[in-house]
Amino acid sequence: MFFKTLSLTAVALATAIATPALAERKEIKIVGSSTVFPFSTSVAEQFGQKTDFATPVVESTGSGGGMKLFCAGVGTDHPDITNASRRMKAKEWKLCQENGVTDIVESIIGFDGIVVANGIDAPSFELTIDHLYKALAKGQGEPAKWSDIDPSLPDIKIEVLGPPPSSGTRDAFEELVIQKGGKAAGLEKAEYKKLEIRTDGAWVDAGENDNLMVQKLAANPAAVAVFGYSFLDQNSDTIKGATVNGVAPEFENIAAGDYKVSRSLYYYVKKQHVGVVPGIAEFAAEFASDAAAGEEGYLVDKGLIPLSEEPFAANLETMTNLVVMTGSEELK
Repeated sequence: MFFKTLSLTAVALATAIATPALAERKEIKIVGSSTVFPFSTSVAEQFGQKTDFATPVVESTGSGGGMKLFCAGVGTDHPDITNASRRMKAKEWKLCQENGVTDIVESIIGFDGIVVANGIDAPSFELTIDHLYKALAKGQGEPAKWSDIDPSLPDIKIEVLGPPPSSGTRDAFEELVIQKGGKAAGLEKAEYKKLEIRTDGAWVDAGENDNLMVQKLAANPAAVAVFGYSFLDQNSDTIKGATVNGVAPEFENIAAGDYKVSRSLYYYVKKQHVGVVPGIAEFAAEFASDAAAGEEGYLVDKGLIPLSEEPFAANLETMTNLVVMTGSEELK
């Protein structure tokens, strides 16, 4: 009898270890993009105030870091939602599937511009994608000063504070500026697709804290920084954005598609946690709602560029019904 009881206890213990104890956590855990962080935090605060659920905990880890955490598994040790300033990659989808994260819901919350900004009293920049490509592409000349690229640019050292490789903003900047610039310069696809940001000190990885970059610009008038439009919008009293191809990084220009260095913003929900960690479905519905992400929603005041009517309605339906992604065919 003793051995039988011991055996059953061992089985129960093994089962408890193997089965994630999701019910132990009451608050939603969110990780991911520093660009989406202020939007997600705003929704979390509203959600905590308007409902009886606990206020979600939001952590800024970068898009890549968030994906690794999100895709690591199912259970209380793993986040419920990850924010991303670019779409999930095919290799991340595969990692999720391998680790049992099989039911993923994708939300496009709106748009954001990637801006090049500097201090309000620093020299003004009128840039083109070609200027940025020549200034920052690895192995493509690597000039020392902006004026080495074009005499019309400030005669100062190229010093760009930017996000690290784990950032979705970094991924998007490399695709929209570095690789696009290489393509326009006549490089073959096999060449421009491999282009990366230079590593000789002209680009300085400044971490995932965009607010810290804003503070550094105020202290260093020679530097410029690369980050999401929302941080420019929220700090327009201390920093200013450069024009790119003659277009200013302004709300209307990004919404109209005239400002070319822009991208979609996303978040991903782990549906396997829905109904176990309280409030996930309700939080997703709030994030996608007209009150939050609509044309006059409170996220617009934070700098979000909202979706147009049809994509907004489609995304709201997806998040209301938590429609799971069916595959990775369109993912890169």
